[in-house]
Amino acid sequence: MIELDGAAGEGGGQILRSALTLAMITGQPFRIRNIRANRTKPGLMRQHLVAVEAALQVCGGEAAGAALGSQDLTFVPGPVKGGDYAFAIGTAGSCTLVLQAVLPVLLKADKPSTLRLAGGTHNPMAPPVQFLQRAWCPRLAEMGAHIDIRLERFGFYPAGGGVVEARVEPCTELRPRTWMGRGERRAAYAEAFVAGVPERVALRELECVGQALHWHEDQLLVRSLPANQGPGNALMLTLEYDHATEVFTAFGEKSFSSERVAHQAVQRTRQYLESRAAFAEYLADQMMLPLALAGGGGFTLDEVSMHARTNAQVIETFLPVCFAFDRQDGIDSCTVAGR
Repeated sequence: MIELDGAAGEGGGQILRSALTLAMITGQPFRIRNIRANRTKPGLMRQHLVAVEAALQVCGGEAAGAALGSQDLTFVPGPVKGGDYAFAIGTAGSCTLVLQAVLPVLLKADKPSTLRLAGGTHNPMAPPVQFLQRAWCPRLAEMGAHIDIRLERFGFYPAGGGVVEARVEPCTELRPRTWMGRGERRAAYAEAFVAGVPERVALRELECVGQALHWHEDQLLVRSLPANQGPGNALMLTLEYDHATEVFTAFGEKSFSSERVAHQAVQRTRQYLESRAAFAEYLADQMMLPLALAGGGGFTLDEVSMHARTNAQVIETFLPVCFAFDRQDGIDSCTVAGR
């Protein structure tokens, strides 16, 4: 039984999600105490509980402590089974975080799988579905994994109600890869999504982005959604390069001006542009586990966060790999190798 401290390092939900993924893949049971100890509301929230429930269905395992608010959980995995699965988070809890816990596991299944989730698809505490579609899945495809994600309905915080479906083909072995540079830029554009929110909000956000980044009108796109999918507003900046795609998102709220939303998205985008790294912080975090499963690889990144260092520690607990973070010529890098 692997023992984990949920208060270690960053102390958030990523410790639990990575542990669930790795337990199912390796067959190693674990116990985690102090779940999400560093959060305002510690313990399992709805999206974390659904991740546990999804894991139990996918591998037929057993769990003790799987309840809302629980800070201790014991998880014993069984054999991974491919097939069709459907889960409802029931709130605006993140569908994408649940997907990230289960999708790598279904690559190891005996047959193709479909995973359908209802809940939040666009909320401030998680990557949006487009991040998985544009940034994460293409990098996994370069490693030999084939995952197709389709967004059927937006689900904004706090109402939720979104629907996303993922199809996964079995992958016998992931290939090691390195991404040390992003290559030439192919495209850059901003999208302002609005549902049940005046279009002028989207136009003002895009105007601010255009002024800040010197982007032209054809790079600034209003995406009007049906009013019944809102109210909600998300400003999304996408940068496509030869070897990487990044998606930076900021969300509108009642007390936020359009200028403030645009500033958040632009600030994060500028940090990435100035870094010369292949990956930004969140994509770097999400590529660590696939590379560890492949047995090696690496990338440059614009920021080595406590989140990344904590994730590395969890992965090293389950797999015979070692992560190394380094900085040369002003660029941070992360490499993983067998031990």
